[in-house]
Amino acid sequence: MISIAIVEDNSDLREGLQIALNQHSDEFECIAAFPDAEVALKEIPRLKPNVVLMDINLPGMSGIECVRKLKSELPHLDVIMLTVFAEDKTVFDSLCAGACGYITKNASPEQIMDAVREVKKGGAPMSPRIARMVVGSFNAFMSSSLTDREQDVVNMLSKGKSYKMIADELFVTHDTVRFHIKNIYKKLEVHSVHELFAKIKKSGS
Repeated sequence: MISIAIVEDNSDLREGLQIALNQHSDEFECIAAFPDAEVALKEIPRLKPNVVLMDINLPGMSGIECVRKLKSELPHLDVIMLTVFAEDKTVFDSLCAGACGYITKNASPEQIMDAVREVKKGGAPMSPRIARMVVGSFNAFMSSSLTDREQDVVNMLSKGKSYKMIADELFVTHDTVRFHIKNIYKKLEVHSVHELFAKIKKSGS
């Protein structure tokens, strides 16, 4: 069972998502829905859902800032951003803040549920254009101290691929991928993909 919290100021969309998720009660459980970031920040750390569906453009505190604060408290929380414009710069900013991926608000309930499933499998739903932005940022930032194989791993991570997907594509074991990632983090002085995104953004600002 995947527990989900929704943070969305549009009441129709918020209620529609709740209904759609709860119609699949064998797989999903919508445990809470919030109209703004301020309330969500108080309740989500207490509820500890598996996944949060987060609107980017919220009244008051933005969804991006809310993700940043939530991830500092719950580093393993999976957040999928809900956005109107899939190619907006705010999508990339959301990934830098710690989101796993995003989906547009005009997506069908089934597409949104597929995105949740993908995230729980270690993937990261995003469009090819945003993935290219991410890859470009990694390539511009990556230290020449990384080996070719380590750069391959980073590029795959930036495309949202899970450790298992990377292992399968490189024909290596899961432990080998973990070893490469440990070395990458050490060389780039970060502890997670989220920190790596944040460092990339800072270096490019």
